[in-house]
Amino acid sequence: MKLFPDLEKLYTRERFTAREAQDRAEFIAWGPIVFQVSRLMIKFGILEMLRESDEGMTREEICQATGLSDYAVKCMTEASLCIGTILVDTETDRFTLSKTGWFLLNDHATRVNVDFNHDVNYEGWFRLEESFKENRPVGLEHFGNWPTVYEGLSELPSQVQKSWFGFDHFYSDSSFPEALEIIFKKHNTRSLYDVGGNTGKWALQCVNYDKDVEVTILDLPQQIQMMEENVKGKNGCERIKGFGIDLLDKNRNFPQRVGGIDAIWMSQFLDCFSMDEIVSILTRAKTAMTDSTRLYIMETLWDRQRFGTAAFCLTMTSLYFTAIANGNSKMYNTEDMEKCIHDAGLTIEQIYDGLGQGHSIIVCKLIN
Repeated sequence: MKLFPDLEKLYTRERFTAREAQDRAEFIAWGPIVFQVSRLMIKFGILEMLRESDEGMTREEICQATGLSDYAVKCMTEASLCIGTILVDTETDRFTLSKTGWFLLNDHATRVNVDFNHDVNYEGWFRLEESFKENRPVGLEHFGNWPTVYEGLSELPSQVQKSWFGFDHFYSDSSFPEALEIIFKKHNTRSLYDVGGNTGKWALQCVNYDKDVEVTILDLPQQIQMMEENVKGKNGCERIKGFGIDLLDKNRNFPQRVGGIDAIWMSQFLDCFSMDEIVSILTRAKTAMTDSTRLYIMETLWDRQRFGTAAFCLTMTSLYFTAIANGNSKMYNTEDMEKCIHDAGLTIEQIYDGLGQGHSIIVCKLIN
């Protein structure tokens, strides 16, 4: 396994003393309730009130401000002290916000992850063991009887949809400005296939960045309908078209464009499939390519992260794919993605790292 240097330092030697390791083991054992208490400290506004309070707040003041019982506040504040999200002054009995609590409350990525894990994943992860054994997303049955979450996305409860799209868009949106520079300034792109284009957010970015580009979104028919509603009436929408396709159908090739296509874009898309399925998709994408076509794969490859926190979030996200999304995909590392690309008969021209929230763009072309 190859790792970026900062990750190699973290994952190739013991990091903790015996006491630290024991503490960490207990934190894992009580992880589910650590998450729920911390989430409620946000939801009930307690962390925000502590942040805004110059002198901190007593338990009685928290009860008065929230309308919660003394029992509820006592349980949550005592737990939060041990979790490390708040502090207490033992002379005044006033609670204040800790550094960890500040990040839990204010860090956008953390808040997105909290909502995603509670609304989308929490109950489904209870069936993670079954999902591994059966190679299917057993946890998805909590929401409905679909083979993957993508077929059911348009039918999920509104709050679940909000958290799902919030998670999906947060990690991709931060990379869009740099990605647009790569696609339109480093390469001459006038026509683009947006594969798995979802709501059309990236397509809208493209048509607003370049007034001449035409974008075709390839996605499931129900997703195309959602996309068409989302882009309707927005600037450049007349240059966005949809092509309904089941990308897992090995008999469905990518549409052929007269004169060829300049770019094929796959952002946070291939992580939704198994390695065999990725090879199939890339092989069929190759049929629409010419020597001048570039295929761009933007992924958060966990082994190319600078910080352990990012690698942690990505490897945990793999378990969402196991139990909820499809049962057979994950957040891949570079070695896995390179193998899929080569098995599909393509070659890697260049890799751009460090985009947005830890994204990389792998630029692929036909083998000459």
